[in-house]
Amino acid sequence: MALDNDGDDGADREVTEIGRVANQTFLGVELFAYIVLAAMLAATALLGVVGAASSLWEAVRASGDSDEVVLTIDRLLFVLMVVEILHTVRVSFRSGTLVCEPFLIVGLIASIRRVLVITLETSQANEPGKWTPEAHDLLNQTMIELSILGGLILVMVVSIFILRHSERRVAKR
Repeated sequence: MALDNDGDDGADREVTEIGRVANQTFLGVELFAYIVLAAMLAATALLGVVGAASSLWEAVRASGDSDEVVLTIDRLLFVLMVVEILHTVRVSFRSGTLVCEPFLIVGLIASIRRVLVITLETSQANEPGKWTPEAHDLLNQTMIELSILGGLILVMVVSIFILRHSERRVAKR
C-alpha cells in the first residue's frame, strides 16, 4: 500500500528552495566578512611592522636602551600574533571550518609575549635607586602573573600536542 503525500511535495520543495537561498546568502555574507577581516588584519600587520621598525631604529639610536628594546620585542610579537590570526582566517576561509590549532598558537604567542615583556620590565627593577616598596609589591604581583602564564602556556602546549596526536591517529585510519 502506497502512502499518500496529500500534495505536500510542493511545500517540501519550497522549504528546500528557501533553505538553499538562505544558505547562499549567509555564505556570501560570511565570505564578505572574511575578506574585510583579512584586509583589516593585513593593514594592522603592516602598521605593526612599521611601528616595530621605528621602535628598533629608536633602540639603535639610543644605544640599546632597554625600554626601547622591550617595546620593539613587544611590537614584533604583536605582529606575529596578527599574522597568525590572519593565517587562521585564511585557513577558515579555505576550509569553511573553524580550526582550533591556530587559535591555540595565537594564545601561546600572546602568553609568551607577555612573559617576555614582564621579564624584561622587572629586570630593570634591580637597578640602583629603583627598589622601593611599590617596586616590591609590583614584583610580587608579576610573580603571580608569571606563574599563571606559565601554567597557561603548559596547558596550551599540551593541548596542541594532543590535537596533533589525535589528528595523526585519525589520518592513519
